[in-house]
Amino acid sequence: MCGIVGYIGDQHAVPILLEGLAKLEYRGYDSSGVAVLQDGMITVRRSVGKLANLQKLLKEQELKGTIGIGHTRWATHGKPSEQNAHPHRSKSCVLVHNGIIENYQELKYGLERDGYKFQSETDTEVVAHLIDKYLTKGQPLAEAVRSAVREVRGSYALVVMSEQAPETLIAARSGCPLIIGRTERAAYVASDVIAMLAHTRDVIYLNEGDVAIIGRENVTVVDIEGRPVSRPLTRVTWDAASAEKSGYPHFMLKEIHEQPQAILDTMRGRYSYEAGEADLPDIGLTPRDFADVERIWIVACGTSWHAGLVGKYLLEELARIPVQVDIASEFRYRDPLIGKGDLLLAISQSGETADTLAAAREARAKGARAVSIVNVVGSTLARESDGVLYTHCGPEIGVASTKAFTAQLTALYLLALHVARVRGTMTAVDGKAWLDRLVRIPSLVEGLLGREAEIIAIAKRYHKKRNFLFLGRGINYPIALEGALKLKEISYIHAEGYAAGEMKHGPIALIDKEMPVVVLAPRDRLYEKTVSNLMEVKARRAPVIVFVVEGERDLGKVADGIFTIPDVHPLIAPILFTIPLQLLAYHVAVLRGADVDQPRNLAKSVTVE
Repeated sequence: MCGIVGYIGDQHAVPILLEGLAKLEYRGYDSSGVAVLQDGMITVRRSVGKLANLQKLLKEQELKGTIGIGHTRWATHGKPSEQNAHPHRSKSCVLVHNGIIENYQELKYGLERDGYKFQSETDTEVVAHLIDKYLTKGQPLAEAVRSAVREVRGSYALVVMSEQAPETLIAARSGCPLIIGRTERAAYVASDVIAMLAHTRDVIYLNEGDVAIIGRENVTVVDIEGRPVSRPLTRVTWDAASAEKSGYPHFMLKEIHEQPQAILDTMRGRYSYEAGEADLPDIGLTPRDFADVERIWIVACGTSWHAGLVGKYLLEELARIPVQVDIASEFRYRDPLIGKGDLLLAISQSGETADTLAAAREARAKGARAVSIVNVVGSTLARESDGVLYTHCGPEIGVASTKAFTAQLTALYLLALHVARVRGTMTAVDGKAWLDRLVRIPSLVEGLLGREAEIIAIAKRYHKKRNFLFLGRGINYPIALEGALKLKEISYIHAEGYAAGEMKHGPIALIDKEMPVVVLAPRDRLYEKTVSNLMEVKARRAPVIVFVVEGERDLGKVADGIFTIPDVHPLIAPILFTIPLQLLAYHVAVLRGADVDQPRNLAKSVTVE
């Protein structure tokens, strides 16, 4: 979603703010702006479109000062425009905001009655006026912020500055991430740690309801009532270089090629081969707790939901426990029959996904335990779960998730092994055999990446098509969904994923010579059924692209394009099918001239509904 950067120190703020905003471009945005305290007065500069427009404006209308805030906006309330861009101000108070103020209309009416004039269509401006109202009553800035947010209903990450407190930034969060970075002579604040890694790796993660008073040399954190709270200083273990392209033309391609390492890092140190067991020290549940679980609920959104669907197959097949998979945004708005005896597994790359967070909170409120699979250490979801399984894949900059997805699948393989062993549905011997398969995955993925030219050839043949259909069965049905999602979100081609057996229940009406059909056909117990579906497609003259295991001969004779993966255990196939589908989406998008890393209308981390 939107990006926030703030700085207070002894250097010029503008270059630091612009550098931080550039690091956050991957999140998606349509306008940007900065505010800097210069000669005792706060000056705001804003522009529509890419960050380069703001940079050009700041060259023409220079700002100098050592305290400032910056923002990249992704429109929610009000169209992209200079007036709607952040920062917003009310007299001496200026702020940036991520999130959505749900009761902004009600607050706006009250503020208008008090004489406040609104310059934008945004929900954010009401917060600026609220803070000014309390400043006018004589409250100090931090207290005025606390008073204002007590009136707010919704989600927010706020960074506030005022001419009345020229040596201070105020940060507040509820529902949206906000992180403070520290050095001896400066402080940074951002919605994503990547924005400050060039300057510091010592950070403080703010909790729900926290308000931070940030000076050049000290940070004080209080709760919404003003009571001091302790928040630890955390050392970030990866550095800014990890977020650079390293010679690749796009972050997405770099991250696709980082998957062997991401999978390896997610597995590293988390299993005992001798015991045939996964060692998950942060999982939060004892073997007895897992033995007592009656049902598992998996909640997630988007790509993480597809990982959850694969997880259902793994957990039911290996641990013999019923699993229900829900889209988090649906789960939170019904009254799910979840409670004591149930385990909720929440999957989120950022750990800040609003709907997934709400689902986890709902489950815990009903008495269920919650375990999360996340990539960001210290994220809200990780902190609010009973246990966590981190995917150690480093920062993912491309909006379309790639290495985070395969790292999530890897984490689910480990979790399924752990649950199966503690519940007694898998012996130590079987556990060793399972680990033998898992430890081969990184090298197998490396081999697939080395055959990228084969995928480029397929992409060149079909990149001008307007529609694609992806078919899969069993545990590979979610991979068909994921393949279609990747293609549509970065190339803007209409693509749908279907369970192959459902093709005759509607989608077959669309199939003709202009619609390529991608078929995942592992040699498993459903192989003959999949071949049957493929032949029905071929009879309707559609181009067929098949992904099969090595040694396949029959399908190669009828397919228009073919790509083979190693002949592995059927439950391992999803990761190996994922790699060429990611490459196919990437190269089709590049050939179509699309913005691969920052697809239109999409944001990396969806921290609001």
